[in-house]
Parts: sequence; structure tokens; C-alpha cells
Amino acid sequence: MSATLQDGYGGYLVLLAIAALAHEPWRWLGFVLGRNLSADGEVFLWVRAVATALVAGLVMKLLVFPAGTLTQVPSLVRAAALSGGLVMFVMGRQSLALGVAGGSILLALLEVARSGGFLALLW
Repeated sequence: MSATLQDGYGGYLVLLAIAALAHEPWRWLGFVLGRNLSADGEVFLWVRAVATALVAGLVMKLLVFPAGTLTQVPSLVRAAALSGGLVMFVMGRQSLALGVAGGSILLALLEVARSGGFLALLW
């Protein structure tokens, strides 16, 4: 094995090179193919619809069938966070990021309040 790979940084360089070779051609292909697409065109509307549907499906799965630590959060708290996220989504001109962030922050705040409030975090 060469001295370059044994100095402690060679493995990182190999990983970086492999990641770049796996990622960059697709990025440039998307740039070349997408340069002539309209942001209001049918393709982008379809992509946005699919992305929104995937997020909605994942959120409903987490609400109905929670996994991990989320199983300890009561259904009512999860439903309230979902409702708050939906309100943020609608009020934010159907911004998916705003809806997800709003629902997540509301879930965290409700869970902290339910578990004894913000002062309980300090003790």
C-alpha cells in the first residue's frame, strides 16, 4: 500500500473521490437537461406534487404508526402538531418546508410543555 493512503488522510481522499465520481456526473446531467425547463411547467408541478405526497404519506405514517421515541408521545400531541403544521403549510402559501418545520417545532414545544415545562429542562 502506498504511503499516501497510510498517512491517515488517504482514506478520506479516496472516499471524497468516490463520492464526487458518483455524484457529480448526475448533477451536471441535471443541469444540462434542466436548463431549458420552465419552473412553472408540467414537469416541475408533477415533481412538487410527488414530493408533497411523499411527505404527507410519511407524516401520516408517523402519526398513525409511530416508531422509536415517538411512540412515547401521546396521539393527541402528535395530532395537534400535525394540525399546526397543516395550518403553517396553508398560511405559508403551501410551503412544504414551512409546514414540516412548523409541525416539528410545535411537536417539540408541546412535548416539552407536557413533560413539565421549560424549567424541567434546566434541572
